[in-house]
Order: sequence, then structure tokens, then C-alpha cells
Amino acid sequence: MSLLIRYLMFFCGLALFALGTSAAVKVQHLGLHPWDVLSVALYGRFGISIGFWGVAAGLFLICISAFTARKYISIGTFLNALLIGPMIDFFLWLDILPHATHTWLDYVIIVCAIALTGIGGGLYVAAGIGAGPRDGFMLSLAERTGISVSTARIAVESAVLVIGLILGGPVFIMSFIYTLIQSPIFQLSLNFFKKRNSSLVSRKAA
Repeated sequence: MSLLIRYLMFFCGLALFALGTSAAVKVQHLGLHPWDVLSVALYGRFGISIGFWGVAAGLFLICISAFTARKYISIGTFLNALLIGPMIDFFLWLDILPHATHTWLDYVIIVCAIALTGIGGGLYVAAGIGAGPRDGFMLSLAERTGISVSTARIAVESAVLVIGLILGGPVFIMSFIYTLIQSPIFQLSLNFFKKRNSSLVSRKAA
């Protein structure tokens, strides 16, 4: 039963993360997270869908991690890479999310969107099914080079942001403060759901 609860948490977390990303895409003129900037840029250049390029990037990182540190690859890593993209495309296809107004309301929308990704990220990581492909890549890079995980993240995301910008992706003020909002919400969410998961498992065992 505990495994069922963990997978339920994992898939709910992925869905919330995808919902938040989709909402942010609706107000992309304010700027997106570097990886989303890249996905939107590739979609603008080559078509298919935003989610497709997110999946492609995730699988590419898994391939690199397979040669550098396979221990960071699990079933959860593949599920993360394969499912979030289609979920993003699905939410965008539904067209139920608020559209850009080009007023101060857009900042409210994107902050709420970032909060959703933070909560969703904390939820799926707390499930313990496995790290996402980007997180696994950061960990493997830090391990191989000896730099800190935070330094690896800054270096990789800066490079991704530059590539996305060159390709015509939506880079603006929120691109530079996205992580500053998302990270503390993610940490709070992770701690909360880890405690909830532990209490549920303990209750079942009792």
C-alpha cells in the first residue's frame, strides 16, 4: 500500500508541475525557466510541440547520465522525462488556463505558476520514486567534476538559457528570478510531503 501511495504522490506531483509550467507558458513574455525557454524556442523553430522538446531534452540528459553516473537513473527518471511533456501539451490543448493580459495580472499568474511547479516538484521528489532527468544530470555532473550541485545547476541552466535566447526563446525578467521563487517553495513542499508520507506509512504499519 505504501508503494501505491508513493506512486500516487509521484504522478500528482508530475501533473502539478506540468500544470504550473503550462500556466507560465501562457505568460511567457515575462520570461520562463531556462529549460522551458529552450523548449519554447525549439518549438518555435521546428514545430511539433513544447512538450515534445521537453521530452527530447529529458531523454538526452538521461543518455548523458547513463555514461557518467547511472545510479541517478531510475524508473522515476524515465517517467518524469516521458510524462511531463505530454501533460504540458495536454493542459495547453485544453486551453483552460488564463491568457496573458499584458497587465500586472500576468505577474500574479506567473508567480502562481511557479508556486505550482515548486509544490509539484516537492511532491514527486518526496515520493522517492526517482530524481528527474535534469536533477540527475546536475548530480552526476557535480560528482564527475567535483563542483557543488548548486554551481553545476547555475552553469548548466545559464548555458541552456543562452542557447534558448539565441534560438529566440522567451527570456525576460522572470527567467532570472524563476529559481529564486521556485526553490524555497520546492523545499517547503518536499519537507511537508516527506513528513506526510512517513506518517501515512507509519499509520499503515501500525
